[in-house]
Amino acid sequence: MLEISDLVCRYGKVEAIKGISLSVQRGQLVALIGANGAGKSTTLRTISGILPSASGRMVFEGEDITRCSAREILARGIAHCPEGRRVFPYMTVEENLEIGAYLRTDSAGIEEDRDRIFTQFPRLAERRRQVAGTLSGGEQQMLAIGRAIMSKPKLMMFDEPSLGLAPNIVEQVFEIIEGIRKTGTTVLMVEQNAYAALEMCDYAYLLEAGTIVLSGNGNELVHNNHVREAYLGGDGRRHC
Repeated sequence: MLEISDLVCRYGKVEAIKGISLSVQRGQLVALIGANGAGKSTTLRTISGILPSASGRMVFEGEDITRCSAREILARGIAHCPEGRRVFPYMTVEENLEIGAYLRTDSAGIEEDRDRIFTQFPRLAERRRQVAGTLSGGEQQMLAIGRAIMSKPKLMMFDEPSLGLAPNIVEQVFEIIEGIRKTGTTVLMVEQNAYAALEMCDYAYLLEAGTIVLSGNGNELVHNNHVREAYLGGDGRRHC
């Protein structure tokens, strides 16, 4: 579904992504793991068109999207749920969801999807007319996920969905992401909790200093000595 070849991304003269290649198959949940500053978020921001690539190629469903704008990439079916949630704080929950559907023209479908999100996230339904900036961190994460769903994506990208959330909310968020995958939406996820990401995913890539150094299915990486020592700790469960 998504093929990335020799992707390079720079911040000024600093090369943040150093010629990485990865693929995401339709229906998979693929994880990117690694330490802070490894280039995980930069990779997602480049795929979604927020950051330009210096070189390399990105192909989505057989079409080259390397030079496409963020708007064009969203229109093709790639949604980005960013780190830090980035909800519009002075807009209501309902207005934030409507923003997620701004490229769509199917009014009936938009209303149906909004109602489905309110059914899936009852807390959001209770707060539909509340401004998003007054929601808790967990509620804002649910809203950010719902907003991305409203674009009706084929591929959803999550950047650190568990960051800053209480453990019980983290578990709920992971269940939501797994549910999204089960409905047929492909998922590419950056996650600080390496153990949880590897437990959930079909395939994973380990980034270090802008380079992919390991890849394999989740079980392979959980039992890899380097991953265990550097990212999972002695008990195999440490956050990176």
